[in-house]
Amino acid sequence: MATIDLSPLYRSSIGFDRMARLLDAAMRADGNGAGGYPPYNIEVIDENRYAITLAVAGFEEDELSIEVENGVLKVQGKKADEQEERHYLHKGVAFRSFERKFNLADHVEVIGAEMKNGLLTIGLEKIVPEAMKPKQIKIGKSLNLLEKKSS
Repeated sequence: MATIDLSPLYRSSIGFDRMARLLDAAMRADGNGAGGYPPYNIEVIDENRYAITLAVAGFEEDELSIEVENGVLKVQGKKADEQEERHYLHKGVAFRSFERKFNLADHVEVIGAEMKNGLLTIGLEKIVPEAMKPKQIKIGKSLNLLEKKSS
């Protein structure tokens, strides 16, 4: 796997260290084979709403946990130990425990989750604070900003 040196970017950019860490983490995740289980979709519902759907067939709701910490959404599945021993001719359905992490952009919050037909869907919404929304500045009377004040 080829590695990309991002150090020239650091010399002329300030405050993008989180973005660089995300890129680095994404590149490492692709190389370690963690991308397979459970399969998932990320869907854009509208401009500020998203949904992540994970295929968690065989798991009960109480065997799943969803947690958000420091901008990382973590979904875990821990299968309860089977009480009875089963003998399979073929076992193609994986009931193994898993942990799947998703990095959330700033101001993206989890708004809920539901489980239906073996699919866990997590709703996300980007909630932009008022202070960060664009605002119009009206041009009005002179503020005398350019005049020198006399002492």
